[in-house]
Amino acid sequence: MAVFLSRYVRKYITKLIGRFSNNLTINSLISNIATAAFLLIMLFIVLGILGLDTALTSLLAGAGVVGLAVGLAVQDPLMNVFSGILMSTKSLYNVGDLVETNGYFGIIEAVNLRSTILRKLTGEMVLLPNTSVIQSPLINYSASGLRRIDLSCGISYGDDLEKVKAVTLKAITSHVDYDNNRPVEFFYESFGDSSINFIVRYWLSETSQKSWLEARSQGIMALKAAFDQNDIMIPFPIRTLDFGIKGGEKLDSMLKPAGLQND
Repeated sequence: MAVFLSRYVRKYITKLIGRFSNNLTINSLISNIATAAFLLIMLFIVLGILGLDTALTSLLAGAGVVGLAVGLAVQDPLMNVFSGILMSTKSLYNVGDLVETNGYFGIIEAVNLRSTILRKLTGEMVLLPNTSVIQSPLINYSASGLRRIDLSCGISYGDDLEKVKAVTLKAITSHVDYDNNRPVEFFYESFGDSSINFIVRYWLSETSQKSWLEARSQGIMALKAAFDQNDIMIPFPIRTLDFGIKGGEKLDSMLKPAGLQND
């Protein structure tokens, strides 16, 4: 009878909590706790009616040592549950967020009381114990609703730096889908071995990895096209081949026509 009534209690509590909270994890937790408490109360009521409440108290006292051993055995699972509760109340992330934690980078598929399910961008599912998530650094790329792209490049020492800056900013603002509520930033960074290096930064209001990759690709293509049109050179490594090294074969002898070598 108590079990039958507990089903209605669970449905009522779940419906009641749903009016105040949209967090499914917390709602399920409260519903489970309330149902367990109802069953426990009903158990003591029935035992009291049967006159067995004193015997139950003595039995529970004698089971203290056993309870301690069981508690140690379930310590890790309980820690995962408590971590899940803490993460739900703190709202560290939500289903669908793009995160990086414990060496994994992907999208949150589900958040349970004991574990978090993360789908890597390559498709694999990763089951992470909640304790490992809460005890490790976590980067949530979706939390702010913004992502930034830092695009690095180098130009020749012979190029006009002011011209390069102007051409770069125009290329990004004209050909890249970025958040125009934030300015595109340009900074020269260092003197390289064969180039002067700079970085251009722009923001996206879309946090998905696909949008980030597309916007970065647009930036690379826009810079290459703009630099070609304005005779701005992007230096690249040059290798010099020396065939006159002592002990080696000279280039002119290697290039002789086959007919002359056979004479």
